Amino acid sequence: MRYYLVDQIREWQPGTMIRGIKNVAMSEDFLEFHFPGNPIMPGVLLLEALSQLAGWLEAAGSNFQQWFILDQVKRCGFYGFALPGDQVELELTLLESSTPDRRCYQGIGLVGKRKKIVAELEGLLVPLADLEDPEAFRRLFNYLTRTQGM
Repeated sequence: MRYYLVDQIREWQPGTMIRGIKNVAMSEDFLEFHFPGNPIMPGVLLLEALSQLAGWLEAAGSNFQQWFILDQVKRCGFYGFALPGDQVELELTLLESSTPDRRCYQGIGLVGKRKKIVAELEGLLVPLADLEDPEAFRRLFNYLTRTQGM
């Protein structure tokens, strides 16, 4: 991945839900061009942060054997901007319409108590080893959950 858009995982329950944080920092290169003089985190990157959070939930719940790949956005609404200095609280819940090889999630991103994104995502489960080194991802997950250092 070029961008890791989840800075911390605060809570997770395998096969159920996950909560994480995205800190929007002025030093992120995408803010230089979106938009010059008025930096705003692109909404599609908030959607990607939710998708990555789903990947982390699937990885942790499968002993780092699986990852979630987004292939459908069923619904998505944006409700304002995430700006430099904001901390976006992300929450994702597994929906009952999920199957053994596909997952459906409902997610929300909040800054304070204000909604920034609400989305329903669907995607495939793929072997993590086909994409990344599972052990490296296990170490990164441990760091993101603050269970041990990298």
